[in-house]
Amino acid sequence: MSAADEQPVGIDDLLERVRAGYRRIEAEQAHEAARRGEALLVDIRYAALRERDGLIPGALVIERNELEWRLDPQGSHRVPEATGHDLRVVVICNEGYASSLAAASLHQLGLGRATDLVGGFQAWRAAGLPVEPPEG
Repeated sequence: MSAADEQPVGIDDLLERVRAGYRRIEAEQAHEAARRGEALLVDIRYAALRERDGLIPGALVIERNELEWRLDPQGSHRVPEATGHDLRVVVICNEGYASSLAAASLHQLGLGRATDLVGGFQAWRAAGLPVEPPEG
């Protein structure tokens, strides 16, 4: 079957497919993994949401459109934290949807331990985990 013969996939089906490829993480688990130095939290929310809701202390802010370039361990534009393909990355968006697609994209780059936060930043905040207030 060629790509032209494939049926279009709706976003709900696409999310289900990509999430089947890795194990998602809950807020408390992500907090503990980051606290122990076992995971890098990466906040991909856009600036207006960070300014409205605040930040997760210690999370690396990389907006979604730069994510792959900044976390590719072989890339010339990588952040210092992108030390290798075995890096455990927890991608955080606002509600846990865009982060699933982002985690799947990181898997395609060879970051096989990448995952995302179920419920996103809003689940983190609802769990009563630390949040730095927005600046301003």
